[in-house]
Amino acid sequence: MQMRKKYLLLMIALVALLPSMAQEFIPLWKEGKKPNSNGKRITDTLYNDRVWRVATPGMYAFVVPASENNGTAVLICPGGGYERISHLYNGFNLAKWYNSIGVSAFVLIYRLPHQQDLQNRQLAGLQDAQRALRIIRANASQWNIKPAKVGIMGTSAGGHLAAMVGTQERDESAVGDSIDSYNHRADFMVLLSPVITMGRYAHPGSRRNFLAADTSKAMIEKYSNELRVTSITPPSFIVHALNDSTVKVQNSVLFYQALLDKKVNASIHVFPQGGHGIRMDANPGSTDLWLELLELWLKETGWVVPIPFR
Repeated sequence: MQMRKKYLLLMIALVALLPSMAQEFIPLWKEGKKPNSNGKRITDTLYNDRVWRVATPGMYAFVVPASENNGTAVLICPGGGYERISHLYNGFNLAKWYNSIGVSAFVLIYRLPHQQDLQNRQLAGLQDAQRALRIIRANASQWNIKPAKVGIMGTSAGGHLAAMVGTQERDESAVGDSIDSYNHRADFMVLLSPVITMGRYAHPGSRRNFLAADTSKAMIEKYSNELRVTSITPPSFIVHALNDSTVKVQNSVLFYQALLDKKVNASIHVFPQGGHGIRMDANPGSTDLWLELLELWLKETGWVVPIPFR
């Protein structure tokens, strides 16, 4: 098991060195087509390796070469409390791991609810994520992706966004172009230390940044993902640490229970240690198994089919 983990980490390091399409940035919206804009101008702001404002929503593409590509893709929503986007640690590093198992990955740079250029602060990230899923499917042939095997992953507040994509069924991203014809929903979800609820167990910072002053019962219920689960919510893999002092583990438990109630295929792993945003390696005790368990789940559920040895 340890040898296998060392091999995977070596593969991640090798993937990082490949001169592929690994960090191509793909804007989501054509000029003048970005929805939910009030016309105010802002600038893209990057500080301390985090994104604080997003004028140009887009995604970084980590596409696996055809010879190693198993046809699966995942859109990664990094966390940051809906205040910022930790796109390197919660995004690029995970993308490279997915590449190591033959999965193409796309790191989403989504608009943040506190931005001054938005008409509706709650919809911007959802619109960007739905559009990104459509663009991935629109380019499926070019990137050797199977359109019915496109999932979404989110960490922390990015987990709230990912869960919204899975539970908010309404199409919020249509702008009247050819991309609208592609599916805007995820086929599976991976949630790591996710913010799920806006209710009793909400992460205070995420709720404040997302809802602002409107903490009415109606808004809390509308954006508490555990209350939005239906029978067509995508199959889900959920990971959390019991000692997470930032986002309470009840977030994951509430969502898992809701999935069970609707008979949605789901797997949850609550580890005793690991804190918030569990690391990719050097975790305490059994927590170090989470990536191996994720890979096995992806294979067990058929989202990943191993490439035959050549």
